[in-house]
Amino acid sequence: MKYKIVDNFLSEELHNNFKEVMTGNKINWFYQKNVSHNHSDDSYYFTHMFFDTIVGRSNYYPIIESLIPLIGAKLLVRVKGNMYPNTNKIFEHDQHVDYEFKTKGFIYYVNTNDGYTKLNDGTKIESIANRGLFFDPSLKHNSSTCTGDEPRINININYL
Repeated sequence: MKYKIVDNFLSEELHNNFKEVMTGNKINWFYQKNVSHNHSDDSYYFTHMFFDTIVGRSNYYPIIESLIPLIGAKLLVRVKGNMYPNTNKIFEHDQHVDYEFKTKGFIYYVNTNDGYTKLNDGTKIESIANRGLFFDPSLKHNSSTCTGDEPRINININYL
């Protein structure tokens, strides 16, 4: 699979629920020193680990349960919320792969901004609210910051 974009991925009501939780003051965000595994960029971001095979589920896991059947996941590896603070200009983070083993990937874009996901072939997928991106996270890719008033927020799911 190269990649597949699905706009208006969720119903308007469900998307609004996601946006309210992810952009409000309900969810806990945790500071991460580097965005990529390479640790060569001088970036930071905030994450919320909804699910991880090692640490289990967060208290907010139920809000993302509706996504799981829609993407066809049989087994979750990780479900992580990402919040990239806005910057005065767009910075691209280092390229990385999510895991050294093969998984499927899905990114759900919570809000619209001028940030993006850049795939290994150079394609830039714009951050548009309620957009879903199916992609191969074992191929190099990277994220970016955004400019504007709000941070860039998405949900990254690795699954089998």
